[in-house]
Amino acid sequence: MASTIFSSCSSSTSTARLPKFNTIRRSGSVRLRPPPAFLSFKPPSPAGFGASSISMQRRSSNSSITAVAMSMSTRFPRVKLNGKAVAEEIRDEITDEVTRMRDAIGVTPKLTVIVVGDKNHSPDHLANKLEACEAAGIKTDVIRLLDDSSEEEVLDCISRFNDESSVHGIHIQLPLPLHMDNQKILNAVRVEKDVDGFSSLKTRDQQPPFKFPSVIPCTAKGCMELLYRCDIRIKGKSVVVIGNGTDTDIVAPAAAYLLQRHGANVTVVHRGTENLKEIIGEADILISAAERAYLVRARWIKPRAIVIDTGNNMMKSHLGSYEFVGDVCYEEPYEWASVIAPVPGGVESMTTAMLLSNTLLMAKRALKFE
Repeated sequence: MASTIFSSCSSSTSTARLPKFNTIRRSGSVRLRPPPAFLSFKPPSPAGFGASSISMQRRSSNSSITAVAMSMSTRFPRVKLNGKAVAEEIRDEITDEVTRMRDAIGVTPKLTVIVVGDKNHSPDHLANKLEACEAAGIKTDVIRLLDDSSEEEVLDCISRFNDESSVHGIHIQLPLPLHMDNQKILNAVRVEKDVDGFSSLKTRDQQPPFKFPSVIPCTAKGCMELLYRCDIRIKGKSVVVIGNGTDTDIVAPAAAYLLQRHGANVTVVHRGTENLKEIIGEADILISAAERAYLVRARWIKPRAIVIDTGNNMMKSHLGSYEFVGDVCYEEPYEWASVIAPVPGGVESMTTAMLLSNTLLMAKRALKFE
């Protein structure tokens, strides 16, 4: 039986206001309508891609076993969420849908990945995305541009694939070179091919109130999926979401909106907020998307809190090598937090799984396949 995680957060007739940084303390419950079958959608309304519904199929009760690794603390049991195991479940489900689509109409979803230079991002991250696509049966093209490419060259490249009917999704590998305007380039991707959900940046601060124009951004969607599949209660919880405070931050606002929509009392802050330590100390659930290595310390964490770390920070180790670490010093919070999704091993695999999910959704929409 399929279970509802969340339906999409927009429709042609309803919108939802986005929480603002530093000021949000809202609560409420939401009655969710049952969505269609796994990863299905309603056709776009005449006004755009506003009417969609998303659900993820839940596996057997074994999910909660494979999703966690438990050990004993001197204070109380602690649980480490295994995002990789959950992501593999989801990828298997997507593989089945891709196969069904190919067998029914002879078309395979296709994702174009645009990479500008190779100095600012990890080649392993890109390789993992491509391997996941291949394993799920999704076609990929990788377009590589030089570090010193101009914005116009990147925009021309995006425009070309915006108009290519065989391409169902476009993914911009981040970060971009420093001389480029991230928001300008991300917004150039056509809404119906924006698998990352960055088109939400266009409407985040506009009236009428914010709504997701296309799909739910991958990392925020991955956080919700991980919480849901690991049977973590959201309704009624005090949740703090830490953003990075930049114009292109979409993880924190999207996660905050989804959590609020599911009945959580949400506070959104950023890494420069005053009294950050005190605010974090009140959280039953903490989601950090601050992009600042080890920003959150053990003594800040509320006892028995749930900690989801989406940080992806490159740091040089004492041995001279580079490694990716999270926003939370998670070796310390183990003594305090009851549940934690650390870096690595937590949300990054879920983000990749949601990239596949959104690519499949885009292909279904384009081809009107249910």
